[in-house]
Amino acid sequence: MEIIEIKVMCGPNYWSGDQKKLIVMKLDIGDWDQKLTNTIEGFSEALEQLLPYLKNRQCSEGFEDSFLERVKTGTVISHVVEHIALELQNLAGMEFGFGQTLSTNVKGVYHIVFSYNTERAGKYAAKAAVDLVENLLGGLEYNVDVAIQELQSLYNREKLGPSTFAIVNEAESRNIPYTRLNDDSLLMLGQGYNQKIIRASIASTTSSIAVDMACNKNATRNVLSQSYIPVPKGMLIDDITELEEAVNKIGFPVVTKPINGNHGRGITTQITTLEEARYGFCDAQKISEHVIIERFIPGNDYRFLVIDYKLAAVAKRTPALVTGNGKATIEELIHETNTDPNRGEGHQKVLTKITIDAATLFILAAKELRLESVLPLGEILFLKDTANLSSGGTATDITDLVHPLNVFMAERIARLMNLDICGIDIMAEDVTIPITEKTGAVIEVNAGPGLRMHLSPTEGMPRNVAEPLVNMLFPNSANGRIPVVAVSGTNGKTTVTRLIAHLAQAAGHHTGYTTTDGIYIDGTTIRFGDCSGPGGSATVLRDPLVDFAVLECARGGILRSGLGFDKCNISVVTNVTEDHLGLNDIDTIEQLARVKAVVAQSTFDTGTAILNADDDLVYPMKNTLKCNIAFFSMDANNERIKKHCSEGGLAAFVEDNYFVISKGDSKTKIAAINEVPLTFSGTCEFIIKNVLPAILAASISNFPIETITAALKSFIPSPALTPGRMNVFEFKNFRLMIDYVHNTDGYVQMQKFMEQVEATKKTGIISATGDRRMEDIKNIGRFSAQMFDEIIIRHGDNRGRTSKELSTMLSDGIQEIDSNIKVSIISNETESVQYAIDNAQTGEFIFVCVDDIQNTLAYVKQQLEKENSVVNLVPQS
Repeated sequence: MEIIEIKVMCGPNYWSGDQKKLIVMKLDIGDWDQKLTNTIEGFSEALEQLLPYLKNRQCSEGFEDSFLERVKTGTVISHVVEHIALELQNLAGMEFGFGQTLSTNVKGVYHIVFSYNTERAGKYAAKAAVDLVENLLGGLEYNVDVAIQELQSLYNREKLGPSTFAIVNEAESRNIPYTRLNDDSLLMLGQGYNQKIIRASIASTTSSIAVDMACNKNATRNVLSQSYIPVPKGMLIDDITELEEAVNKIGFPVVTKPINGNHGRGITTQITTLEEARYGFCDAQKISEHVIIERFIPGNDYRFLVIDYKLAAVAKRTPALVTGNGKATIEELIHETNTDPNRGEGHQKVLTKITIDAATLFILAAKELRLESVLPLGEILFLKDTANLSSGGTATDITDLVHPLNVFMAERIARLMNLDICGIDIMAEDVTIPITEKTGAVIEVNAGPGLRMHLSPTEGMPRNVAEPLVNMLFPNSANGRIPVVAVSGTNGKTTVTRLIAHLAQAAGHHTGYTTTDGIYIDGTTIRFGDCSGPGGSATVLRDPLVDFAVLECARGGILRSGLGFDKCNISVVTNVTEDHLGLNDIDTIEQLARVKAVVAQSTFDTGTAILNADDDLVYPMKNTLKCNIAFFSMDANNERIKKHCSEGGLAAFVEDNYFVISKGDSKTKIAAINEVPLTFSGTCEFIIKNVLPAILAASISNFPIETITAALKSFIPSPALTPGRMNVFEFKNFRLMIDYVHNTDGYVQMQKFMEQVEATKKTGIISATGDRRMEDIKNIGRFSAQMFDEIIIRHGDNRGRTSKELSTMLSDGIQEIDSNIKVSIISNETESVQYAIDNAQTGEFIFVCVDDIQNTLAYVKQQLEKENSVVNLVPQS
């Protein structure tokens, strides 16, 4: 078997309408395609022995038997790979159910599609499933435990921690999108202008000064003591020679801790001798040069969590401990405690495994115990000085028991520290009574406090503390989204995208948009190149200036990794014509329509999909959608449009040479076609088509009609506003037009335009992309022969074919139509343009099909400037 490719879907995609995180593995199973599993001797038995839990896995919808039963009755090997990939992830702690196996047009080659949680684990599961099946087929052993351990390691390395996971879950429940900005816990909640950044429990709303102050324990103690908050008596030292004097001033017992430590690191408590104080000082200096020595406060350890200056939860924390049974050693008791499935490494789970470190050994030595010592039955041994969960401690929720004065004090501390999210550590015998200097003290204030002790306490009521946190970031039930318009189709996508963005800017929005030409923020290019995939979308939605996004969504990006967003407010499908067929296993135009439909299917139920009513592949997409529908047509009498409007629907069409929007029986004229510069005085039919969905998107977005009309009239086709789209340059004796036309339908539409162009001669510089079908390439030649008096063939992105092959195919198409047309071959794009300019006749019209839009535009501008400078040098009579 051979893995041809593995793709990772991270958004709405071709393979599923609901599942956004999918692994898509293209697998060639070779000769095994000729054998079903029930004909392979011993295969089902070996599989069941290796993965017995497969008997609990349902095969698929419509089948009552388990997957193992299906294997016994006969299925293809590729189907087995799918289920094993899912089962391995399940055994590693990632529970999924979605999977499917689909054949391709190549015998023995399948697409195996299944859910994943983290990308690396998903890709590993795909490869491991293939290895496992190959070993079974070859009669070889396979170590499933090794694969599961590796999957667990990959999963634990990439998965979100408990606090971040809870925040993400709360955000998703509120329809707030989230984006992971690194492999750790840095997240963006919301989009564009409405975004909020959060890392664990430190938010973009949190003051950096407040965080710095909270990290400095001495500064915190000073702020609180000056505001009459009870804190332990203490002082700051940075040299061991100062230790004895400090101890004498404070008095035993004392605590030593680093000035800026966290998670209980470097803290030693209940120090009663100078020798212990020296040990504690040295341990603290491993974390920080400056060390705090303060009075030890007896009592229980409490964590008060304050969010948005309101108390959210309180937990009583207990240090890591073991309880003797009279038989097991201390080390054995620790190991037994760590077998609790709720305990994991670091912050992986709700509890942390107990480690045997220097602090533990110090405690044992002080009690004259060793790891090999056996604790008497019922004796409790605390193993850490601090009660942090990160060192193996446990928590009990007591939120409802806290005295109101202590609630007031905690909220006051948060305001004094200016920390909108903080954890306040208090030592006290009892928080059901007011805390004073005699009954307790505030030990620390923490920025970025952990949430897991409150989310999943060992005892007591769980508190959804992620809810007030998300409410603080997005008050009044806001979802943090900005309007998103997604545009797809075979042709016209870029122009429609640009025009919608122009209309949005005219309506006062800060607009970000992506196209096959680049990424633009408020009209400024931030990147040139094809950015119509999910990466371009992510860049726009990440920009904090943008409050309105228009995203071109091309076929390639959808098939490669899905859309770069989860939902859009408005979608547009311009058309579906034959292009890119035979690529990425999209072999028919119906399959291509399914790809384009992904964009429409991503529309919110309350949003609107704008569909081309003149296109027989686009119009039926309405049947797969749950959202509102709006149609556009070049014909006001289109029966589909008339029926839709008679039912109160929204549509745009051309009527009496006007762009018209109709809602039910009510019609609104937007602008005369010949007054819209983009239409070239109404001579360019395919541009007129592109205007219709754009004005619909503007209307749905509630832009004022007068704004839409004015913006249409100010949108002038030019290298500045529409680079590479019908850019006409007026030389002294001839005209030259640059356009990105690149497929059969594009040439069909261009031919209609060229028929209306008056010129003494029409010259076309044409090219073809090498990964298109031979017939598609020949078609470009055929249509060119019907448009031009002379043709220059150039080469650009050959994509797997030689320049000679492309020239031959284009020439063959030309010769089929007119064998007398002059054809030249000049491979370089710039050189072909220069040749046409040098040989231009008076009144000639030169058409240039471009690949390198920016460089060719720059070159033509340069030539025009040269001509103008020469003209200006001629003396006036």
